[in-house]
Amino acid sequence: MTEVFKGTKPAARIAGTGHSVPDKILSNADLEKIVDTSDEWITTRTGIKERRMVSRGEKTSDYCIRAARQALNDAQVDPIELDLIILATISGDLRFPATALIVQNAIGAKKATAWDVSATCSGFLFGLYQAEMAIACGRAKKALIIGSEFLTPMNDWTDRTTCVLFGDGAGAVVLNDTSDERGILSITNGTNGDQCDLLYCIGAGTAGSFNSGEPSDGEKYLRMNGNEVFKHAVRILYRTAIETVKLAGLEVADIDWLVPHQANIRIIQAVAERLNIPMEKVFLNIHKYGNTSSASVPIALNEARRDGIIKDGQVILSVVFGGGFTWGGAVVRF
Repeated sequence: MTEVFKGTKPAARIAGTGHSVPDKILSNADLEKIVDTSDEWITTRTGIKERRMVSRGEKTSDYCIRAARQALNDAQVDPIELDLIILATISGDLRFPATALIVQNAIGAKKATAWDVSATCSGFLFGLYQAEMAIACGRAKKALIIGSEFLTPMNDWTDRTTCVLFGDGAGAVVLNDTSDERGILSITNGTNGDQCDLLYCIGAGTAGSFNSGEPSDGEKYLRMNGNEVFKHAVRILYRTAIETVKLAGLEVADIDWLVPHQANIRIIQAVAERLNIPMEKVFLNIHKYGNTSSASVPIALNEARRDGIIKDGQVILSVVFGGGFTWGGAVVRF
């Protein structure tokens, strides 16, 4: 019996994956000594048991480079073959130049064009979207897309509602052009600047002390209205999932694995329930890493492939949501 292909014909496929996380583990028990919280409180509300934390002297690019080399090795691609390097991060090494250029130099991708993408937790899928478009229109054949964040340095360790959530790390994929049925079947993304004040970090931005002339130590910390973010996240992730699956020419029942942004277990559960996807078909590693923002999905993809959970021929759906707000979705046949 001939198998009938269902879905769109892809222009690009994920040929390799990799990830790198700090050795240092910050457990819920460790946080109990820092802030007024408990393992039960954190686990019940977020699903997080521990997260990885960078140490002094480490840079975002260090983890990008390791993840990139893993992904290139997995894809059996020489760095000199790369046409594009797109790095999603809100915590780059420098204000400029782009951290993608530092990675480009380190791995020897001399023919590639490299740039950074800033879209908070959605950044990796924004980068994947750009790379897929470049390959689809014939402007590139091989691309490296990285998501990497150092979020623990942005934590306000007196705010128990946010400091328990975030972790550090990097994930990467290599994208190749393709002529078969495996690959990216659809990508969607979107933005809405109406709720920028619900999740943000001033950092070194010109909206802070540079503008006001009043230096504030609090500018370096991440700020979030958790309840409002939760409500928007569930609604937008569900809508994005439906749109992305439809664009791929599939139905939710055709999805083998949901690999969502690992932000909060209650958000993930709510979205899966609305999609009628059982939790047995949802890949989770939030308990180990917390919310690593743009690194979340590529780390999850690499772990799921490495551990044999995602198999060749299976279709995965990823959805992401981040501050601004930003969001995105992707359907991929491996």
